[in-house]
Amino acid sequence: MKKARFYVDSRLPTLLSQEYSSTERAIKELVDNAWDADAATVRINLPKPMTTESIVVNDDGTGMTEVELRRHYLSIATDRRARRGDLTAVKKRKVKGRKGIGKFAGLMAAAEMHVKSSARGKCCSFKLNLEDLSTVDDIEKLDLSLQVNDCGPQDQGTVVVLSRLHQGLSFPHPDKLRQILLEDYGREEGFVIYVDGKELGVDDIRGSFTEMKGDVGGVGQVALKFAISDQKKALRAPGIAIRIEGKVVGKPSFFGLDKSEDFPPKLLRKLFGEVEADGLFPHVTAGWDSLVENSELMLELEKHVQPILRKAFEEQYGREMQLAHARLQRKIQDRLASLPEYKRAYADRAIRKILDRYYDEPESKVEPLVFVLMEALERSDYRTLLEHIADSPRRDIASLVDSLSDFTLADMAFLGEQARARMSFLDDLETLCGDNDTLEVAVHKAIEKALWLFGPEYSLFSSNETLKRQVEEYLGKKFTGDRASNRPDLLLNEDLNSRLLLIEFKRPNHPLSIADYQQATTYRHDFSRYTDQEIQVLLLGGKMGADLPKPHLREPNVKIMMFQQVISSARRQLGWLLKQLTL
Repeated sequence: MKKARFYVDSRLPTLLSQEYSSTERAIKELVDNAWDADAATVRINLPKPMTTESIVVNDDGTGMTEVELRRHYLSIATDRRARRGDLTAVKKRKVKGRKGIGKFAGLMAAAEMHVKSSARGKCCSFKLNLEDLSTVDDIEKLDLSLQVNDCGPQDQGTVVVLSRLHQGLSFPHPDKLRQILLEDYGREEGFVIYVDGKELGVDDIRGSFTEMKGDVGGVGQVALKFAISDQKKALRAPGIAIRIEGKVVGKPSFFGLDKSEDFPPKLLRKLFGEVEADGLFPHVTAGWDSLVENSELMLELEKHVQPILRKAFEEQYGREMQLAHARLQRKIQDRLASLPEYKRAYADRAIRKILDRYYDEPESKVEPLVFVLMEALERSDYRTLLEHIADSPRRDIASLVDSLSDFTLADMAFLGEQARARMSFLDDLETLCGDNDTLEVAVHKAIEKALWLFGPEYSLFSSNETLKRQVEEYLGKKFTGDRASNRPDLLLNEDLNSRLLLIEFKRPNHPLSIADYQQATTYRHDFSRYTDQEIQVLLLGGKMGADLPKPHLREPNVKIMMFQQVISSARRQLGWLLKQLTL
């Protein structure tokens, strides 16, 4: 019997480095390594554009001895949690490194990586560059020149220098890097990050920044600093952290704004900051995990902070929302004028609520919602109901109940009509998918505006011209010449929470394979270079191939569905709805 074994291709480090969608995210991986090494300080120096300077990431963590470097750092794809547990040795931090490939992150940005690590009186250093990797076919055959020298017993930490940056990539931008680092490290204690000499802080959020100090009755001196993001993407862990004697207590708070009916909930996701209030110490729970729920001192602080937050939001977004409201009112002025006065007041309030909820969406998305509202107000069945409610005495409960019953009947009739129309659509779609000659483009056209087929979680996704143009530009560059005939059929949609949905269609008679899965996920990786939005993937085909990865082995947010499965599920849901409406 002959024996065989795997060998590790020397292209592996380069392939692993391509896991990162940007140079900034590759640098963030090096910061994660410093976190896992129990560093207190990380200093990042970025090169100035159009220079030959290097990227330098310097931390004061535990560093590595020669034995540790050989046994752990130079061991590829090992899970350090399996070796040392889920927490770091000294500061008991939750370990971030999981896959054992972050060491190659630097090669995503540069052709050469120089690592120098000091620990317990020894300094070890080596260089890794792409040219040396290309000289061997198996990375295990690559000889590294490891230098080991004496150093002071107090010297510890690791320095990573990335030289000869790839010319095809834009230089790392300090502001973008700060935004990425803030997501994970914006409120961490005992971990300070400097980017080009500036300490990472709340003021690095792109948008408006406010800082003020004041005296709050009973609490004493407080220091508040916060930022309101002007980006469309929601912040990670938004809110105002409460810091008492240097420690963050509990979860970030919105100081009552989250309970205010007149405040747009989506705006809360743009708030990031902290307030130092040592005077709250008497009301901290024993485990330092929260404040006492009925703390009067906390109520005093809320009374102080909430107006400040409101004013800052009004300055940044209030004017914009008022202008949008005025523009829409001008567009529907004639329709509003035709309504009775009490309906105009109701319509005005309802329009304002829509604008508050979807304040950061373009008018092209908000207008249809407003016009649907107007249509409902103008429909005869809804008009009868609203007039009945308006004419009913405030205390005439029985009359009001009858009116609401009429409203429910009208709404049920509309739902029934919609469900029957969708049933007819499913019949036609099933016929289309049963034809062996049906191509991807035909299915794409049929499903593009009927994402309710895939379930409620997909019903809010919709396409727009910008996303269509992005897909066209991407495919136009990727599939040229002889490859143009292999151009896939992709649909890129967006929901109200700014999540993207990437759908790849295959012919209804096509059995999906692992190659189709890899192709779909590759498209996601390609698109993720141009956006920070979450991208879900939906792969749609006729049959489930035997070599497709099992659900637990797939990348996150990837779903594989069959046409018949989709149609059957949608038919069951509509059948259930029609049955309920007839009960």
